[in-house]
Amino acid sequence: MTARQQVRIGVIGAGLMGKELAGVVGRWSALQQSPVDPVLTAVCDVNAPALDWFRRVGSVQTFTTEYRELLDGSVDVLYVAVPHHLHEKLYVDIAESGVDFLGEKPFGIDPFASATIGDAIAGSSAFVRCSSEMPFYPGAQQAIRYLQQGSAGRIIEAEFAFLHSSDLNPDKPINWKRQTQFCGQIGVMGDLGMHVTHVPLRLGWRPETVFAQLQELVSVRPDGKGGTVPCDTIENATLTGRVGTGTGTFPISLQTKRVAPGEMNTWRMRVVGMDGGVEFSTRYPQSLRVMTVRDGAQVWEERMAGSQSAQPTITGPIFEFGFPDALLQMWAAYLAERAGELGDAFGCATPQEALASHELFDAALVSSASAAAAPVAAGVRRRHTAADVSGVLGRD
Repeated sequence: MTARQQVRIGVIGAGLMGKELAGVVGRWSALQQSPVDPVLTAVCDVNAPALDWFRRVGSVQTFTTEYRELLDGSVDVLYVAVPHHLHEKLYVDIAESGVDFLGEKPFGIDPFASATIGDAIAGSSAFVRCSSEMPFYPGAQQAIRYLQQGSAGRIIEAEFAFLHSSDLNPDKPINWKRQTQFCGQIGVMGDLGMHVTHVPLRLGWRPETVFAQLQELVSVRPDGKGGTVPCDTIENATLTGRVGTGTGTFPISLQTKRVAPGEMNTWRMRVVGMDGGVEFSTRYPQSLRVMTVRDGAQVWEERMAGSQSAQPTITGPIFEFGFPDALLQMWAAYLAERAGELGDAFGCATPQEALASHELFDAALVSSASAAAAPVAAGVRRRHTAADVSGVLGRD
């Protein structure tokens, strides 16, 4: 390994995830090895009071409301966590400046925006990846390796889901993730979809067709000022696709739900094949279930996942792993790959995978509007309009 180099990181978007990054950098010494030492040095947000929280981070020297001030070479890496409708402008500007960045999903509000971002990245020297931390749980990593090794045999079916209940309360005040003008016609698929597609796309499982059931369940929410405003976004999406491989085709289910009663914030996967199967859920993060056939009997066994993920840490293997640990793993993977030292470890979602997700979500809108399966086309470049969500269940 080369000598550790300091990496100056700036945050654009001083919200929840920007604060989480400060926590990640503070815990960097928990990694057993890393080619870099990240330092949080700058933060930007158009809402000046949002910057105040970061004044507790002693290494932060720059506080600004203008993101272009961070494109002058004063930082090495940017973390961009802004609403989806801002992705196209900011990501293109940052890529063209040559500054490396980790951007929040979904890399644009629609396929046109995502493709435009991809073009800018392809034409720049910037190293860019998309945020998706859930697959870095140790149990998820073990399940992925199980599938990569072919232990399940010929795949029969697969399911990937991200389920939470943040929208179950209809009196919860509106925010940008619940308004199409900010989050796009794809709604919850843009917010949670990259988490769900990251693993199947990494396994080479790109659906050929998709049948989508999209739901708008809460049409109006409080505005936080005593009134109400339209909540015109898709809350739940269930996509059933068909994946073709060298050994045949199989159905795949992809679920993204913000109204999933009984769930808090659950990411899960389940894949079964002719020779075995594997299940993992963050609801039960310390274990995974593996199915084998022994002497003609089908046996599901529980395996303890431990604490160790793709990037080894000092934490004892018997201890428990959580969401902050997944964020640390994602950032460790990003900075290791940026330094050319990721090796064969699991890496962050790529801009190409983000675009492939948009192509899938676009097909989901086509399917919903027509109430029929739709092909997942490559190279889609189009702006979404209100007509694209005409088939959403529950919409007047």
